[in-house]
Amino acid sequence: MITLKIDTAAQTLTVFDDDKLIKTLPVSTAKNGTGQLENTGCTPLGKHIINDKIGGEYPKNAVFVGRVFTGEIYDDKLGQANPDRDWILSRILWLKGVENGYNLGKTPDGAVCDTHARYIYIHGTPDTEPVGVPMSHGCIRMRNDDVVWLYDVVDVGTQVLII
Repeated sequence: MITLKIDTAAQTLTVFDDDKLIKTLPVSTAKNGTGQLENTGCTPLGKHIINDKIGGEYPKNAVFVGRVFTGEIYDDKLGQANPDRDWILSRILWLKGVENGYNLGKTPDGAVCDTHARYIYIHGTPDTEPVGVPMSHGCIRMRNDDVVWLYDVVDVGTQVLII
């Protein structure tokens, strides 16, 4: 069974098949650090699953807005023409927390801590963007070749641990 471990300190995503390490890939998690709450721009911690897989029918570098393919294919010219866009490219693995009151639903005091409702994804990023350093708005960014590979390896329901 494939499982994923995302290490926010090391900025890596490790793929396991049962206990056997398959591959470790560089990622970029949130520049605001880790945290569970809505509107913090933080990467949520804890146990998650892949709730949705989006984009497998589109080419590498396909551009998504609101999880919908825009018809654009990212290249340097498009990036330079839109320097302020937060690019979501190639594939989307939409995460869902499974720990009620921690990364699912609301905290005991009523604050939203729901990873899925916060639209936290594993997704591709332009090759010009750094990985291996925290730079995202909460999502887990990957190189496009890596996220395309990962998309083909995981299923909906794959377990994801973010530490």
